Amino acid sequence: MVQSKKLTAGIIRNDRLMSDSRTIRYYDSAGQTRDAKDARPVEEQPSIGELRLDPLVNEWVAMAAHRQGRVFLPPKELCPLCPTTGELLTEIPESDYEVVVFDNRSPSLRPPMGDWALPDIAGPDTDLGTAAGKCEVICFAANHGNSFKDLSVERVRVLLEAWIDRTEELSQESFIEHIAPFENRGEEIGVTISHPHGQIYAYSYLPPRVMKMLEAATKYKNETGKILFDEIVHREIRDKERIVAQNSRWIAYVPYAARYPFEIHVAPLNPVADLTGLTSEDRDAFAPIALEVMKRLDGVFGIEMAYIAAWHQAPVRVGRDVMRLHWQITSVRRAPGKLKYLAGSESAMGAFIMDMRPEQSAAQLKEVVL
Repeated sequence: MVQSKKLTAGIIRNDRLMSDSRTIRYYDSAGQTRDAKDARPVEEQPSIGELRLDPLVNEWVAMAAHRQGRVFLPPKELCPLCPTTGELLTEIPESDYEVVVFDNRSPSLRPPMGDWALPDIAGPDTDLGTAAGKCEVICFAANHGNSFKDLSVERVRVLLEAWIDRTEELSQESFIEHIAPFENRGEEIGVTISHPHGQIYAYSYLPPRVMKMLEAATKYKNETGKILFDEIVHREIRDKERIVAQNSRWIAYVPYAARYPFEIHVAPLNPVADLTGLTSEDRDAFAPIALEVMKRLDGVFGIEMAYIAAWHQAPVRVGRDVMRLHWQITSVRRAPGKLKYLAGSESAMGAFIMDMRPEQSAAQLKEVVL
């Protein structure tokens, strides 16, 4: 059975069931028909993992032991994210696609059965919980050799619509508290499948960084009556020195206190809480600046930069009046052949030390000839 949904910009979403009853969603801009069947044998779904509290810092840790057996750096001819062709039966039954989203085969978080609640925090005596949530894979292109920067403006528009649609739909689940779409690129930061893709994690709790940002934003609003992130963007516009790219709807800059050798924040000039708040003008203007930023990043050293590109947005139920949407791109490469390792100070103490001033990396990004 195919279910269809009309989105903005003429994009259509078609849903189908995979052989093991997971859902795959096709996002298309040219009216494609999606009727290919998943011909793979049915495999048993992993059970839900555990959720344990680290009482030293009051942070939740998900235990997903079943992920030890997931696919690791398969050769191109066995890539599970390529379209199905001939005898290669992949996660995507169709022979071609624009953007697809499907439930992760080895998820860290899974929808719970029946009523669910996060255990009350009670120090070392906190009850064991289940790792409720949802993990989805989002593929940007059928071509195995492509990268985000190689996408067309039209394809990035489809990708953005998919991110927005998933945020909207996942927000309706009662057990979801925060939604984080992200992309990892490069073996240096842990990519296990070299195909242009990202993931969407929908958490049943607020991740530690979100909690910190929410606390800082709430405190600033209570003390000044202003929105912290808006003031940060105003400072970057005033200083100008760290701005990497800008158009009528978006701004990209290296933050004043960047933690990584290359870190870029991309934010809408019309501030919103999450992806669903973007106007049609915001959505149409995103692709040009996103592609420019990625091309500048790869152009700094003339090599593909390993990076993490993550959307930060307001939680589903709290902080929506003080939190702001932005796209954070971070790379640990500080020079050709040299990485910034997150070692003793960063990993053990959580105290970042930068080897270069943010103004220096901003200048390097701006100097790239496109």
